[in-house]
Amino acid sequence: MKQKPRWTLEIFTVGFAVLAGLLALLVLMVQPAAWPAVLLAAVLCIVLVGVSRYRVRRWAARWVTGTSFENSRTQYSLASLSQPAALLSGDTVVWYNIPFRDRLLNGGDQLAGRVNKMLPGLELAQCGAPEGQVLACASGVWRIHASTVGGGDGADKTSILILNDETALRKIETEYKASRPGYMIFSVDGYDDVFSDMLDSESARLLERINRTIEGMIARGTGFLRRVANGRYIAVVEDRQLEQFAQQGYDVLDKIRALEPGINLSISIGIGRRAPTLHAAQEMAVQALDMAQGRGGDQAAEMTPDGFTFYGGVSHGVEKRSKVRSRIVAEALVELIKAADHVVIMGHRMSDLDAIGSAEGVLRICKICDVPAVIAVKREATLATSLINAIEDAGQEDDFIDPRSALSIITKETLCIVVDTYQVGQVECKEILEKCGKIAVIDHHRKGVGYIENAVLVCHEPYASSASELVTELLQYVGSRDDKPTRIEAEGLLSGIMLDTRNFSLHTGVRTFEAAAALRRYGAETERAWALFDVSLPEYNAKASLVAKAQMYKGCAIVLSGELPAEAQVAVPQAANDLLSIEGVQASFVAVQAGSMVKISARSMGQVNVQVVMESLGGGGHQTMAATVLKHTSLEQARVRLSAAIDAYRASQKKGNVKA
Repeated sequence: MKQKPRWTLEIFTVGFAVLAGLLALLVLMVQPAAWPAVLLAAVLCIVLVGVSRYRVRRWAARWVTGTSFENSRTQYSLASLSQPAALLSGDTVVWYNIPFRDRLLNGGDQLAGRVNKMLPGLELAQCGAPEGQVLACASGVWRIHASTVGGGDGADKTSILILNDETALRKIETEYKASRPGYMIFSVDGYDDVFSDMLDSESARLLERINRTIEGMIARGTGFLRRVANGRYIAVVEDRQLEQFAQQGYDVLDKIRALEPGINLSISIGIGRRAPTLHAAQEMAVQALDMAQGRGGDQAAEMTPDGFTFYGGVSHGVEKRSKVRSRIVAEALVELIKAADHVVIMGHRMSDLDAIGSAEGVLRICKICDVPAVIAVKREATLATSLINAIEDAGQEDDFIDPRSALSIITKETLCIVVDTYQVGQVECKEILEKCGKIAVIDHHRKGVGYIENAVLVCHEPYASSASELVTELLQYVGSRDDKPTRIEAEGLLSGIMLDTRNFSLHTGVRTFEAAAALRRYGAETERAWALFDVSLPEYNAKASLVAKAQMYKGCAIVLSGELPAEAQVAVPQAANDLLSIEGVQASFVAVQAGSMVKISARSMGQVNVQVVMESLGGGGHQTMAATVLKHTSLEQARVRLSAAIDAYRASQKKGNVKA
């Protein structure tokens, strides 16, 4: 194999061409008028050489493949294999059997050709692995195994290829995956609140229209649909049909929303796909539905072994007017607190007025239950310094503790209550979360990936304006009439509501004003609560500087800034809020460099779901208030990524689908 046949033929052909050219040149020099005869002779020589090369290849192929060499070793060893086989010298094919020629070369002969021309994409190193290489070629799918020897002393390696046809197997595999059952759960958002005020005839007509819409969706394929409760349906469909639904962005969400524009009608869908069993798919669908409803409803959440995918989520959450759940949660929370030896309360990193205000409200519940409790907060990294100072000035210095110091008082009987966040990666101190025996969560942000999974109690209401609103409701069901928060605690809760609603101008409901009225009865004064938002002159100048740097991009105001002093960090969310007052601004994004990271604060008036935009960058939050941190990123890289996320969101809006 040291001398390849291909090179031998090419050397012979080139040598013959050189000699013929020299002879033709000599004849023309002696007899120039004989050029027509020389041209004719050249054409005949080219034809003769081409035919000779073809006949030599055909003869060599028949000889080495054993078709004309009876009783040869080649004939009895490899030629009789039912699988296609080929022998290589380096990357040159020097031999192949009849099945290889018939099935890979369509009956033609390409001996001494390069193997990559016959089998595009072939990797000999991968073929030598135990699993071989799967390659699509010659209108089929082949698994190729190879064995290679030699290659020393400058000689080419010799390899033998064995090909197994897996075309039929791959078709069966594709059909198997496409026909795997997926589980779907449909739930009408706020069913009791939507239908409670309707006449029986009106609700019957609307339910029939909902039934027909969902039935029409499922009837496109081979699945089945069943109604299992009021406003709740289950369906089992094939994966191929779920893929079609995903490509269409689960347009049934838009169809349901359009059935009765006069009311806030929507559904949530939980989907379990690619599970090993139907029971596992059902459990995944339940988790997905919980995730969809935890994000505010009116969307589909698709769960696979790889994680969650979201569709929809373009409308506001449906407010629940009934307070039955708040009373039940309050009773359960009191039982947990009384069973603990200590309670550690904490919010999210860079805590704000809502986090500290709601934490102080929970601390009051612990005091009513006569259980020692503290709030873990990093004083050097908080946006609620004004509230903390006001509480300490009121004589409640022992309410706060550094997270590192809190670790020493934690036991297996300690309860950790997390407020204003649900994400493990956003809490003030992960070590506290891991060390405490039990965890409770009180949050209003729309749910996403990375939530706290091992909580024994979860009060998660995405319709609520703030965590302070939820805690205020819980306070009304704890203790006696004489057990109420102090004035400064009530003002802290009120400031948290004012922060997240932008002074009751956004994301408010009936229960928001009821909570504010209750805090007013507890002694909260709006003037004092508003004073907690006061900023220093350097902070105000920093905010003004950020606003001045704003640039418009597809209806969004984007600010890019270098590092800010620690005392001016509060200016970032304030600048994002102020930008919304500019005409034509639907959302604002303020990105600030912080070492090797870029922190982005996002706000909107509801026309843009900034939670979806921030989730695509690894963050999260609420529909109108969200944030993220981009690690190991420059400002320019952050600008490019943020612009791409806005582009993707705007494109999904045009399709009527918001996917996270």
